[in-house]
Amino acid sequence: MGHIPHLLRPYCLILLWNKMLSELIHQDLGRGAKQPFPSLSTFISSLNQRRETGGRFSVGTNQCLPGGRHGRELPPICSDVRQKQRISIDTLPPEVKAPFPSEPVIPLRTKTIKEFQEDMERATTSGDWRDVRDFYLTTFDSFLEINAAFKREANAPFNTTEDSGVNSKFLNAVYDALLCTPQDIQKSVLKGIINSLLREWKGPRTKDDLRAYFILVQNPQYSSTSTYVIYAHLLRQIAALSEADHHFLVHWFKKLSPRRFRQLVERFLHFISTRLLPAPPDELPPLTRCSWWIPAATKVLALFNAANSISTPPIMSFTDFYNITLDHIDIMEQYRTWQSHGNSNKFSFCQFPFILSTVVKKAIIQRDSEQQMISMARQSLVNKVSRRQRVDMNLLFLNIKVRRAQLLSDSLDELSRKRADLKKKLKVTFVGEAGLDMGGLTKEWFLLLVRQIFHTDYGMFTYLKDSRCHWFSSWKCDNYSEFQLVGTLMGLAVYNSIALDIHFPPYCYKKLLTPPIVPCDQNTPIGMATATLGDLQQVMPDLAHGLGELLCYEGNVEEDFYLTFQVFQEELGVVRSYNLKPGGDKIPVNKQNRKEYVQLYAGFLLNKSIYKQFAAFYRGFHSVCASDALMLLRPEEVEMLVCGSPELDMSALQRAAQYEGYTKADLTVRCFWDVVLAFPLELQKKLLHFATGSDRVPVGGLANLNFKIAKIDVSTDWLPISHTCFNQICLPPYKSRKELKQKLTIAISNAEGFGLE
Repeated sequence: MGHIPHLLRPYCLILLWNKMLSELIHQDLGRGAKQPFPSLSTFISSLNQRRETGGRFSVGTNQCLPGGRHGRELPPICSDVRQKQRISIDTLPPEVKAPFPSEPVIPLRTKTIKEFQEDMERATTSGDWRDVRDFYLTTFDSFLEINAAFKREANAPFNTTEDSGVNSKFLNAVYDALLCTPQDIQKSVLKGIINSLLREWKGPRTKDDLRAYFILVQNPQYSSTSTYVIYAHLLRQIAALSEADHHFLVHWFKKLSPRRFRQLVERFLHFISTRLLPAPPDELPPLTRCSWWIPAATKVLALFNAANSISTPPIMSFTDFYNITLDHIDIMEQYRTWQSHGNSNKFSFCQFPFILSTVVKKAIIQRDSEQQMISMARQSLVNKVSRRQRVDMNLLFLNIKVRRAQLLSDSLDELSRKRADLKKKLKVTFVGEAGLDMGGLTKEWFLLLVRQIFHTDYGMFTYLKDSRCHWFSSWKCDNYSEFQLVGTLMGLAVYNSIALDIHFPPYCYKKLLTPPIVPCDQNTPIGMATATLGDLQQVMPDLAHGLGELLCYEGNVEEDFYLTFQVFQEELGVVRSYNLKPGGDKIPVNKQNRKEYVQLYAGFLLNKSIYKQFAAFYRGFHSVCASDALMLLRPEEVEMLVCGSPELDMSALQRAAQYEGYTKADLTVRCFWDVVLAFPLELQKKLLHFATGSDRVPVGGLANLNFKIAKIDVSTDWLPISHTCFNQICLPPYKSRKELKQKLTIAISNAEGFGLE
């Protein structure tokens, strides 16, 4: 075959490409695609390379040109080539030029849901699928036809974020029926999608193009691994869209029904998990040849996460975006990549923290903390050795010595004096008590200290009964160091993986992450998170309800409420007034400015009135927990790291329990679980405190507690004992449920101050 004339080469490429597609699409989809689709640009590059090296164009026994000898005859042009490839008409020879619009007009398709469903019923009954086959074959043949079928008005623009213009009911009916059609129809849909995706794009995408992507990503066929090659290419094209196009898609995704939205998210997560795990050779291409699959899917999943975040209320819980498969990969490698490259083109899951579970994020913070602890200990050793001083192993730890009678004052004094050691491993000693701290005494110290600090008599925090949480007292003073020390205490708990019984509203943790890293400039405001009426609802629900009624009031706001931009606060028995903005006491609140009044009021109560208190608290927390890992966390996840999981599932603890000297079939063990599972919540929490030193559930739940029941060969007159450092409870061989319940209840109800090991 001779060289192909310059003007005919685009058509040869198209025919070559279509042949490759035809061979690929006729493979047995049940076995899965064996090779990933190369991009069209890669395909063209390889042909150019052959041309430069003197190679000739051929496709097996089929020639590119009809007749194929001298390359003088024009190739046939399919009616839809121009639509698929967007080849400029100026590049065509005069004899094949045909007028077509630069912005194609969408053809009119008038099939209704009822007509489609009637076609499906006839086909199912008679076995004659011709009408259904023709519909699917036409509909998915190009982006133009996709819009023609599913756009509510064929040539209306629908170029707003509020309305995608898609006939959702018709689309859902077509997709719900697709998997019930014969295999050849399903294959024809996939072939049409491939042709649509391989169209050569020039210039920005139109809203019709975005609409086609919006429709195609909802195709239920992508649940099968046999379609993953096609799915991956669709996701790559969506991920490569401009930020403005992503903005439109986010708002359109937000309008999907909750059920379909959830299905799509679960499909993304399954796709990522399947690609992460080793796959049989005949099911998916080698991971080395499609390393871009996971980044593309994660970027598109990020659009759904954004849609979920801007929905009120959210369509799904943020935890439903977690991919549990990532709990089992080398996450620190991902973390180091992110630290080195940030949000550059070097992919890391840490760029998309919404997909990482709290268990993974806790692991990152723990390992980061351990590295900082080791670094601090090494530095202390080097300093001692360089000065030729005797090395004391205690210098490797943050050693806190306290008296129970002066627990609060001793603790604050110790933390204040030992600021330089805060990033060392914490060890606590109760003066006058025997006991080696392997973790249990530390847990008890935190538990007792938190109770005293948050007691209303101490005055630093106010307990709000309506919201059942603590908030910062707004009293003014000259020194806010105690708030800083409380922040330090909370940071130490996270740093040392201790869960605290603290009841701050979620907005507090939002403030702790504003910003997540302490700014270098001391004058930069910290903890000033945007305050909404919903945030105020978490702290002061009654007040928030009243302000909500003000916003909805239909009467004369100014005359009926008689409010100004001024608020009053009681501080240590004295009522003080504050202007919400300059001259606020002279500015009446009316219908026009009431939204501003509510926003300023919420901002004053949650930010300005307690700024110095919270700023000190913020700096104390970050003095211990300063880490890039904090940027990965949501406020709710910080709360979980500080307070543990809110769910106390003793059945999970039973399933994960280990035994020493007993088996789970022994009478004593069976009686133990019968008693514990029947305990009220309060006694279950006391048991947890007795066995572990804390009544808080660790991140990941009780299944991750590493709880052990051991046998102790003593008289059954003895009470159970525990080793809180090792989450271990030791039981004498009790012979009855009644005896075990009596002895266990006495032990767990009188556990504090025993000097437990």
